[in-house]
Amino acid sequence: MNNQKKTSFFIPIIIVTTLFFIFGFVTSLNGILMPHLKRACELSDLVSAFVPFAFFSAYFIFSIPSGYVIQKIGYKNGIVLGLIVCFLGALLFLPAANTRIYILFLIALGVLAAGITLLQVAANPYVSLLGNPATASSRISLVGAFNSLGGTVGPLIGGYLILTKTELTTDALSSMTSNDKIAYLTHEATAVKLPYMVLAGCLLFLALLVYFSTMPEVENETEKQPSKSNNKYNILRHKHLIMGIIAIFMYVGAEVSVADFMIRYGQYLKLEGFTEQSGSFYLSGYGLAAMSGRFLGIFILPKVRSNYAIICSALLAIILISISIFSSSYVALWAVMFVGLCNAVLWPSIFPLAIVGLGEETKKGSSLLIMAVVGGAIIPLVVGYFSQKIGTQLAYFVPILCYLFIFYYGVSGYKVKAKNSFSN
Repeated sequence: MNNQKKTSFFIPIIIVTTLFFIFGFVTSLNGILMPHLKRACELSDLVSAFVPFAFFSAYFIFSIPSGYVIQKIGYKNGIVLGLIVCFLGALLFLPAANTRIYILFLIALGVLAAGITLLQVAANPYVSLLGNPATASSRISLVGAFNSLGGTVGPLIGGYLILTKTELTTDALSSMTSNDKIAYLTHEATAVKLPYMVLAGCLLFLALLVYFSTMPEVENETEKQPSKSNNKYNILRHKHLIMGIIAIFMYVGAEVSVADFMIRYGQYLKLEGFTEQSGSFYLSGYGLAAMSGRFLGIFILPKVRSNYAIICSALLAIILISISIFSSSYVALWAVMFVGLCNAVLWPSIFPLAIVGLGEETKKGSSLLIMAVVGGAIIPLVVGYFSQKIGTQLAYFVPILCYLFIFYYGVSGYKVKAKNSFSN
């Protein structure tokens, strides 16, 4: 690759890096919305978990259609379209906040996530193809670091703008008159308007910026290679892809569960001095730990086999969550906060391993992997269910089970072995 070729990739990488920052920022706000809407809309732990469900189920619904859209209109136009859909989703928070109707918040989150799904399907393989395939994991780790930067900044801004400085207890709310209570809860709901309207403006600006920029359509030589199977459309014959899909499902489910229940976790422990706003700093610390790990991954991943990185990260996550479950002080929160460090290299390690050898089916495989992000919708519901049954702290055994499968993937599941029995 000559210098001119490398130079031509600079602006596209900057744009894609910005997109990943937005992914992290928007996603991290779910951890703020869950406790906020739980109070503003008077929800249970399980029902409040429909915040990540609405957000991440969009990945499941729109990932495959997004893959076909990218094939038809290309990476650049797909990114522009995704940003416009995100813009519309952010705008929908305005009527949701004005009416305090929970389902409207969920619809707004779903539309916002549909746009992000399209962006993810375009951006993940795009950044992998912008340069030498041997350094793809490093580039993914780089943009992932900025994803984590967004995840660090989001809770700080969201916690300041959305979460109340004075939390009213259940008894205090019960003692209010009906009109005062409705006025208080309505005021709480409208707190989301400012951050999401600003977000809408930023998304529209970025869409225009991408539209008028120069972003080359790139294609890996492996995407041009014919499939080795007679039935080239049966992509699920790739066992390592199936295992990768499950690993992504478990990874995202665990990552989202640990983060989005963190503030609720602190409330459950009844720690002295803990508030929703102070909890947002721990949520930000979770993103900071992930960001630090991803910057380290830029230098470490090229020197370490991806499956070894997966094994070590999964083991450390299991240890930290186990420590948290058996702690009764702030140690419990610090332990789960550092799980963010364990998550740092999982995506950039799992994703490239899962699409190895897919050839012309790479884009379809990418769509299925993005689709697996629905784990972020399903696993939090499971945690929410057990949170109501056995308490939030013990409910964190669910992420441990997720990391156990990820450990297995790093040991054996990643190995390439086509399931030709499905082929004609």
